[in-house]
Amino acid sequence: MRAVVSFLLDRCRRFAGRRSTGLVAACALMVAVPGPVAGQALETFEIGLSTDRIGITSDFSGTRLVIFGALDNADARILRQQRYDIVVSLVGPRQPVVVRKKERTLGLWINRGSETFDIAPASYALASTRPLSDITRESFRVSLSMGIDDLRLSTSEGGRSHVFPEPESLVISAPTDDAPALVPNRDEYATALRRIRRERGLYNQTIGSVEFVSATLFRADLQLPADLPVGNHTVRAFLFRNGVFIRQSSEPLLVIKTGFEAVVDDFARNYAFLYGLFAVALAIFMGWFGRVVFKRD
Repeated sequence: MRAVVSFLLDRCRRFAGRRSTGLVAACALMVAVPGPVAGQALETFEIGLSTDRIGITSDFSGTRLVIFGALDNADARILRQQRYDIVVSLVGPRQPVVVRKKERTLGLWINRGSETFDIAPASYALASTRPLSDITRESFRVSLSMGIDDLRLSTSEGGRSHVFPEPESLVISAPTDDAPALVPNRDEYATALRRIRRERGLYNQTIGSVEFVSATLFRADLQLPADLPVGNHTVRAFLFRNGVFIRQSSEPLLVIKTGFEAVVDDFARNYAFLYGLFAVALAIFMGWFGRVVFKRD
């Protein structure tokens, strides 16, 4: 540490020269004041799931997913002030969806417009320690696609195509005036999509459902709907300190069908032609059998 301080002071002296001793004193003060980088290691955290696989059966009525986490290298003063915030989200499979607007004309409902969202999550659940607006500003929520209102639904906006990186590969930096802003889909079609999926329970977010059970251990509860989509889901956790994004962690979650429903589904997907023939033959047999049973002499 002394060698680093001596090196920094020597660089300050060379830069300032002999004409400005005040600049050298300022450099010395900057070196002497401990910061989060020099004084301690950056916070890290890891998460774990109560289960990494959820089975869907005929009587599935929803379930609760518990996420546990551990925070390392935490600042004791910030912990006492409760200025660490955790946001946990479960992002379902991204699937294209078309939202159509219908209007009644001459007694008929006619499509008057439509919009395609190519990366809309089939389901989305979020839990946080505080309201998202109190944790970080809107630009970061948009960059991280965090929250239902700031959820990224499409790779295009306003007729222009954008390539958005997934949150795992985002390099978070403070937005500048000349940098293009990421704008989430917030037109009437996107609003309708969010409203419909909220009403169905596919999109939900709860405040205060992330809590610290000890000084460095936390847990979050996510409520999953009855019609949870099948496929690969991703659990993402975001760590904030005093409103500043620190890092994130993610874990995969697999949702599959189990039991007899899974057998029928696999057969229909892998052998569609045979499944169709079997369905037609079964319908003919049931019609004939019903006629035999209920016919009158």
